[in-house]
Amino acid sequence: MILRLHPLALACLAISTSSVLAAPLELEETVVTAKGYQAAAQDIPQAIEVLQPQPSETATPAGSLFRGQPGLAVHSDGAWGQNPVLRGLKKESIVMLVDGVRLNSAQPQGSLASFGDLGLLDRVEVVKGPGSVLYGSGALGGVVNLITPEARFTEQEETGGRFGLSASSVDEGFNGAALLRNSSSDHALVLGVAGRKLNDYDSPGGTEERTGYSSDSLLLKYKQRLSDDVSVNLNLQRHTDRDVWYPGSARSGTPALLGTVTMHSPEQRRELFQVGLENRLGEGTLSTEIYRQEVYREIRAYSENLGRNQVRNDVSFITHGLRSSYRVPLADHLLSVGVEGWRMTGDPERHIHNNPPFFDNDQRNDPFKDGEVTSYGLFAQDEFELGRTALVAGARLDRVRGDARQKGSGAAAQTSGLGSSDTSLSWSLGATHPLSDTLNLYANVGQAYRAPDLRERFEDAARGDGYYHIGNPQLDPERSTSFEIGLKGRGDGFDYRLAAFHTRIDDYIAGRVTGMNAPNGLPIKRTENLDEVVIYGLEGSASKAVGAFVVDAGFTWLRGENKQDDEPLYQMPAHELTLGIGQPAERGFYWHAQLRAVAEQDRVATRFSNGTEDETAGFVTADASLGWGFGKVGVLHSANLDAKLSNLFDKAYHEHLADGVSGYELEAPGRGITLAVSGSF
Repeated sequence: MILRLHPLALACLAISTSSVLAAPLELEETVVTAKGYQAAAQDIPQAIEVLQPQPSETATPAGSLFRGQPGLAVHSDGAWGQNPVLRGLKKESIVMLVDGVRLNSAQPQGSLASFGDLGLLDRVEVVKGPGSVLYGSGALGGVVNLITPEARFTEQEETGGRFGLSASSVDEGFNGAALLRNSSSDHALVLGVAGRKLNDYDSPGGTEERTGYSSDSLLLKYKQRLSDDVSVNLNLQRHTDRDVWYPGSARSGTPALLGTVTMHSPEQRRELFQVGLENRLGEGTLSTEIYRQEVYREIRAYSENLGRNQVRNDVSFITHGLRSSYRVPLADHLLSVGVEGWRMTGDPERHIHNNPPFFDNDQRNDPFKDGEVTSYGLFAQDEFELGRTALVAGARLDRVRGDARQKGSGAAAQTSGLGSSDTSLSWSLGATHPLSDTLNLYANVGQAYRAPDLRERFEDAARGDGYYHIGNPQLDPERSTSFEIGLKGRGDGFDYRLAAFHTRIDDYIAGRVTGMNAPNGLPIKRTENLDEVVIYGLEGSASKAVGAFVVDAGFTWLRGENKQDDEPLYQMPAHELTLGIGQPAERGFYWHAQLRAVAEQDRVATRFSNGTEDETAGFVTADASLGWGFGKVGVLHSANLDAKLSNLFDKAYHEHLADGVSGYELEAPGRGITLAVSGSF
């Protein structure tokens, strides 16, 4: 089925899909990511989404939550790797946070959002549009914050927690998570553990080989009150994945004697150590945190003909950072000022067998050596009112430097001219004006930037996409100018949002297919700056109580233009529409059903991609969720039994942003059911 969705039709049909199972409709939604502190979503002059995983969804990677949401999409390279895409911008142009700590780590394969477990998350906050004032380099498309349960003080000593277990049919998978809390007026503790084991999933075309994996997560948060004005907190996290394959990377090997070559990670992990201090100073609050975060991966290239790995690569991207901000009311203003600095290092160790026909010489072939990117920034943000209009204005100055000891390896290795520094100014201005007690008009304009990452600067090596990538240490930062105008309405059982946006990015960083081949025979993809790209679109969402039911809808209409090559921007998500209906309840029976219609994507890049981007057919999928809330059961404060029915019509399809050999992209999972039991105590 081929779908063509006109933006006017989209706007008329839908005005989003939110999970309406057991959640009350009238709860006031607040977020901490947009302004740096907890604020009502209705009063933020940007489009935001708050995604809360349901018990039947916790067996999936965190990135899968973005599918079907307004303005959001997913770039997938397998069952594990589900990269969020915000308004057409991929992970490189999004700042990914875990509890406010930067996660971006220059990984060419795999999803950053998947280095965590949904069972240990409270929610995912998504702020769409420029966010460099508060978050620095990379926030052109927005900010994604994966938030785990907060350690909170309580007046009396309290002990409690929650748990969840699920099993899924499409991949014969199992998932479990448990959280324990203990708190008093002077201390607060959160302990969490989670794990999952998934086998290869079934699509309508059969079992998709090498899509299974296993993972486990640990979480420890502790907060101690030192005095009435001072508290310290500790945040420790560890997530490990094992036997992760990227079937979308499967390519015919070069030379052909290798047969099909597929990338995989025997083990990969993320570790976070964070210490924070919160201190009330005068009328304001000073918050400071230091952290160390490591993303370690074992990356292998498995040759089908050899029956073993032809390439092995071990790499850690380690980030040390400090962030301090002071928020204080001054007369009729709320002023936030701060400093931030971080340093990311990477030194991949790569070995390759490249002596056909034996492939047994095990030569060192590092893509770069001792790479680092260092960033220092100062920012200020002011909130005030002019009449009934609330304004948020901010600015930030950053200095980013990249350097490495060596780029590439062998005779072509480069050891000079690798260092470069850039100074970037970011700013934003947002306004919210109430049109009525329940409806706000908002607008924002701003500039953001993204400095190139380690691999874009320094890597000369083959990757799992079948290309030999050549980095550029003298790349200019991307710089975006964005404008957005929208409506947010809420009240009397009705919630709706509508936004129109336009973003121009100068010096857009991308890998161009050159049409030439490297000495090893692989086609070359060279990292370069494009003169200008433009992304614009419409998005909206609505939910409305109709008697005992809630109907909801959402849409995205998106266009991207590569001005330099005068063609559509490479790998833009297709337009889509979702329609749903459900019956929420905190106790008793609840349910929700949804249709997702995705348009044909026939606007593809031909010059830039050298003909390697395929058109994608449109499709419609149907999903349903249902459950029963038991309320208090024995020692449990609440207990729920849930079921999720996915891809009810067993539709064969793949997303436009699914990796794979042209014409053989990885199919999405077929029809399946997930059963889950959860509770709190």
